[in-house]
Amino acid sequence: MANLLIFFIPYFSLISLSYCLTIPTRSESEIRELYEGWLMKHRKSYNGMLEKEERYEIFKDNLKYIDEHNAGNHSFHLGPNIFADITNEEYRKTYLGLVTPTWNNSRKESERYKFNLSCPESIDWRQKGAVVPVKQQGQCFSCWAFAVNAAVEGINKIVTGKLISLSEQELVDCYNQGCDRGYMHLAYEFIIKNRGIDSEEDYPYIAKYTQCDKSKMKKRVVSIDDYESVPANDEKCLKKAVANQPISTGVEAYGRAFQLYESGIFTGFCGTKIDHAVTIVGYGVEEGSEYWLIKNSFGSFWGEEGYMRMKRNVESIYGKCGIAMWPYYPVKKRDCLRDKRDLVEEKTKPQTLANWVSSDCDEGKGSI
Repeated sequence: MANLLIFFIPYFSLISLSYCLTIPTRSESEIRELYEGWLMKHRKSYNGMLEKEERYEIFKDNLKYIDEHNAGNHSFHLGPNIFADITNEEYRKTYLGLVTPTWNNSRKESERYKFNLSCPESIDWRQKGAVVPVKQQGQCFSCWAFAVNAAVEGINKIVTGKLISLSEQELVDCYNQGCDRGYMHLAYEFIIKNRGIDSEEDYPYIAKYTQCDKSKMKKRVVSIDDYESVPANDEKCLKKAVANQPISTGVEAYGRAFQLYESGIFTGFCGTKIDHAVTIVGYGVEEGSEYWLIKNSFGSFWGEEGYMRMKRNVESIYGKCGIAMWPYYPVKKRDCLRDKRDLVEEKTKPQTLANWVSSDCDEGKGSI
């Protein structure tokens, strides 16, 4: 036994030494130079030198965490993104604003995605022109508004052919009446009851609460007929839904790895305490690894130009970070005559979920 210990101790020491050697050793001057460049890139300014130095120490600690992570064997990389100068606690308290319902009557669960329907191997609604550029929620608990609007923008493009950026500020001011945490399903209900929502251009986002402009509420550039929930805790159903349209959902995003995510397929530690809203705008496979493509509301200087690829088809029924727990989508009536023309053009293609939904017009359902 003693001989075995003599053999293994040096062996593990070599592993530890090898691991340590892969972590960049950064000098103070190098870190300082990186920090100054980061400040310029993100146009950051502070209230005096004292705050600047305090933020530098946080930046340096985050950079150490990033370097240690990137030295390991992971499917994703971290980087000094827009959140590199704040602590994880600050990030949690400032940017994560989704509230998930604690009752079942908020869930209008759809049956359509329980059918055994074929789906494409991958889809990216950005490539189909159904996704507006990434937005920035700022220091406002309004992620739910961005997730809902992205889904509404998507279905409006699919149904009408028009991509219109919608007003998150209207949802903050007129539904939530505050720059505070909110519910996705109630945001959908507000749009339905108001018979539509104004454009971002007409009612722009300012990342803080202002009194509701009721005149803007009457400028309804996009409307929806209803909203539904994808069957909970089922990634197969969720895939069918995303094959048909962008889907708003919640995730647990408070982890430090999520905060500092830069690229790759996210497999970092996270649970199911849903605290942030995002929009699933596609899915795919890279080198055998399946992922969801999610649009965030942290701006283009976070993640892959504002997007994250998150591990798909994990062992947990809830999905990675709880992504399959609370998915919602808007329902919008179709132009059935146009859909029939589309079906004629698509008749030589295999039956896809999109074609199946279009065929609802033949049964008088006329909605998606």
